[in-house]
Amino acid sequence: MTKILRGVAYVAFPGELVLLVCLLSGVRLPGAVLAGVEALVVAVVLAELAVFVSLRRRGLTTREAVAALVPEKPRRLVGHEVRVLASIGRWAVRRPHGVGAGDLAFGHAKAQAALLGTFAFVCVVETAVLHILLAGVPLVQAVFLVLDVYTVVLIVGLHAAAVTRPHVVGADGSLRVRSGAHVDLLLPAARIASVRYELRLNPGAEEDGVLELAAASQTSVTVELQEPVEHVSLLGARRPVTTVRFHADDARALVAAAPRTRGASGPGVTRARTEPSPSPGPPASA
Repeated sequence: MTKILRGVAYVAFPGELVLLVCLLSGVRLPGAVLAGVEALVVAVVLAELAVFVSLRRRGLTTREAVAALVPEKPRRLVGHEVRVLASIGRWAVRRPHGVGAGDLAFGHAKAQAALLGTFAFVCVVETAVLHILLAGVPLVQAVFLVLDVYTVVLIVGLHAAAVTRPHVVGADGSLRVRSGAHVDLLLPAARIASVRYELRLNPGAEEDGVLELAAASQTSVTVELQEPVEHVSLLGARRPVTTVRFHADDARALVAAAPRTRGASGPGVTRARTEPSPSPGPPASA
């Protein structure tokens, strides 16, 4: 039943969006088409609610019931957006996420703050310009105003997520690596082989077993693992990783506080590795 509902929803909701675009564009549609699509959407929503109630009565939790009805990718995208918006509230009350007693938090928001600020400024200017240009079309003007304002709010939320979801060196020796609201990877202390400072600019293509979490096109901390951990991407793709590279605003302090810094050479911090110098050629003859 849930598969049938998903199939119908894949047709009904995009159809509703197409009708909305047509109406905003001034396209006249037959009344029968409008009534049919609206009736289909209402029927799908009511059927979904009925199945949800049925699943809850069978003993499933709310999360399990929603997972049975909604495909994983849309569910993950909506969840990410909710976390981003909730981060604005956390930022306002200065309440970081996932930092307990005895934990040490290390931010990663400063590197990309200027870029996100520029995006927000551009969107604000665009909002003002479009609002003036679309003054003769009030309905379209209102739609674009809502979309543009929401875009600005999302950009603020992305920065707030980076601020309120720092990297965490746990009191139990674990290392929690984050990238805003879309990556949250826990590295247990038993699996960490070494943690070192290693500045890498403009990370290249993705390597097997390597997770790159660059901020402003740079990473500054490299973690080598004794055993792989599973990384789940924003859309649900899973893969094992044995090396994690990420950026921290105070990378050297994070490395010094990390549980397996002793696995690296030196007093808790190693220099970034460089390519060996080429061998000099034979001396030129006189």
